[in-house]
Amino acid sequence: MNVHFDVVVFNNRFLGIEWNTWKVIGWVGNLVFFSRFLVQWWATEKRKEVVVPNSFWWLSLVGSLLLLAFAIKQQQSVFIFAYAFTWVPYIRNLVISYRAKEAQCRCENCKSICGPRDIFCSQCGRLIRNSPEPAAVN
Repeated sequence: MNVHFDVVVFNNRFLGIEWNTWKVIGWVGNLVFFSRFLVQWWATEKRKEVVVPNSFWWLSLVGSLLLLAFAIKQQQSVFIFAYAFTWVPYIRNLVISYRAKEAQCRCENCKSICGPRDIFCSQCGRLIRNSPEPAAVN
């Protein structure tokens, strides 16, 4: 098989791009940020319902921080502003997700995972915790 490298390399540049460390960081940021859509799509197809896994938020965070670093280095104000605050909801979603996971419990009877507010197991109906005490009225 004869490959024509002039399609990929021309003017002694890969893809015609003049490469440096910051261009590599920018392109890696783009690839990481794009890959989150593939991860989310795969997770949704696997479960046959819309799913946003933690890996989506991690890829979002890493990709946006790499792109922010590239934009700052290039002094591109439009892109600096575009990525300056995106990390806030990504981190918040990760915090919420990890807190919710820690609050889950497992049913002793059927070993199903139950939510932090569940009183009965949704799979077998067994009591998993007593109902919460009503708040004291002063």
